[in-house]
Formats: sequence, structure tokens, C-alpha cells
Amino acid sequence: MKYSLRHVLAVQAELGECPLWSVKEQVLYFLDILAPAIHRYDPQSGDHDVFPVEQHIGCLGLRAAGGFVAALRSGVCFMDAQGRITRWLGENPDPTDKSRFNDGRVDPWGRFWCGNLWQPQDRNGAHLCRLDNQLNLRVMAGDIKISNGLAFSPDRRWMYHSDTPNGMLYRYPLDSEGEPGAREVLRRFDDAADGLPDGAAVDVEGYYWSALYAGGKVVRIDPANGDIVASIPLPVRWPTMVAFGGADLKTLYVTSSREDRSAQELARYPQSGDLFAIDLPIAGIAEPQFTGG
Repeated sequence: MKYSLRHVLAVQAELGECPLWSVKEQVLYFLDILAPAIHRYDPQSGDHDVFPVEQHIGCLGLRAAGGFVAALRSGVCFMDAQGRITRWLGENPDPTDKSRFNDGRVDPWGRFWCGNLWQPQDRNGAHLCRLDNQLNLRVMAGDIKISNGLAFSPDRRWMYHSDTPNGMLYRYPLDSEGEPGAREVLRRFDDAADGLPDGAAVDVEGYYWSALYAGGKVVRIDPANGDIVASIPLPVRWPTMVAFGGADLKTLYVTSSREDRSAQELARYPQSGDLFAIDLPIAGIAEPQFTGG
């Protein structure tokens, strides 16, 4: 597959995450979870704005009513366009001294999915939650260490979900209302050979794009069998998530991390924490908006 890689922003995020393209605004939003802030980047003007957030922020989605729905360390809330909390909606189902919300996105039915992580890493103590259009937040799945890689197939038949430290990529069959069935293993990742599956997005052909944390690359995965059909190396070892953007949705934005990296590692990968873009011949899917509330 032909592609071109660009270094977009030397943002040096502690833990860059959750790139999110707004079709309406033609801008990219992304997060720094640990130096908590929402970043807004306009590729046309080059403007880069940063909106500090009061606690660790794992993921966010666009609201049809304006602003965001977001999952922070302690719970899920609505935010305005500058990252100010306007309404709390539900609590993290796990103790916040051991857990925070992490990856998530809005589904094709306009609901917000958000998973957390279990920080002690001594058991599969994390959960995947969903905020429905009536603003009810409930646990949808467990047996996870770090919830990641949430994405939906363009035909609405499948939901994808990864567990990063366990090296697992799962899929769930969806019914016509978007309710998930039993999860299936789509691929097991070998940490030493591949890296670990982190954040993801799906293209218009239904292929799953995953950022491989500690793998230094982004891969395209066949949804039928879990095979890697394309691999794009990056100048950083710790990519965290991808999102399709640009006017034609053929730009794959990639966030990255410098969390807990040694001075030697950062000297070898000085762009760790920065934002990258990969220009592709295949388009992604416009992100749905949360329709509740």
C-alpha cells in the first residue's frame, strides 16, 4: 500500500490519545491523558489550541448538541467546547485510586462506549461501559486489564475491542439495535514480535487499523481472519491511537506517548509524544455524534 508519513505537531504529550476528527469543523481533537488537556488542531491554519482538564481524561466523543461527551478518571460527563465540565453523568464502576477511564468512542447508534484500565495490573479488573441515549451508564463487559481499540464495522455488524497488556483483539457480533453478542478472539499479538494493540479505527472497506504500542508501527488487519495485511513503521516506538481525518478522510492521524520512558529511550526516539499523519489511498468513516441528552 502506498502512503506518505508526516510529522504534524511536536506536542511532546505525556500520553497522547484519542484523536477525533470533526467533519463539521474540519479540525482534529486529541488528548493528553496524564497532562490532562484537550488539544484542537486545525490543519488548514496550523492553529493548535490546548484546553486544560481538571483530571485525567481518557476519551471523548462529539455531541450532536455541541461540545463533548467524555470519560475522565472518576466518571463520564458532558463538556463544552473548551473542555469545561457542564454535567456529570455517571461514575467509574471501579475504585478511582486503582482505575481510570481510557479508550472509547461513539457508536453508530449515537451511544458512547468507554472502557477503563486496572492500574495494578495484577488481574483483569477493568470494564467496558456504555452510556445510552437516556444517559444511563452501565457495564457491558469485563475480564480486561486495559480497555482499548474500540471500533465498529461500517456495516454495523461487528464491534472490535482490544485488551492491550493481554495482547488480545476481540470482536463482538452486533444485532440490528447494536446490542453485542458473545466476544470472539480475532487475533492474539506477540508482544516481542508485534507490539501490543492500542487504539484503533476502521476504514470504509471494514479493515481494522491498530496502533501497536511498543511496536513502533500502525497495522491494517483483515476483519475476516485477523491477519496483518499492511504495516507502516513510525519514528516512535509507542504509538497509542489512530483516527481518519482530512477533507476526504484519507489522512490517518496517529498519537503517541512518552510516559515512563527513560532518558536513553527518549534520546533514541525524540519525537515520542508527538502527532503524526499518514496519507493513504483508502478513506475512513466519519465519527458518529452522541445523540443523548
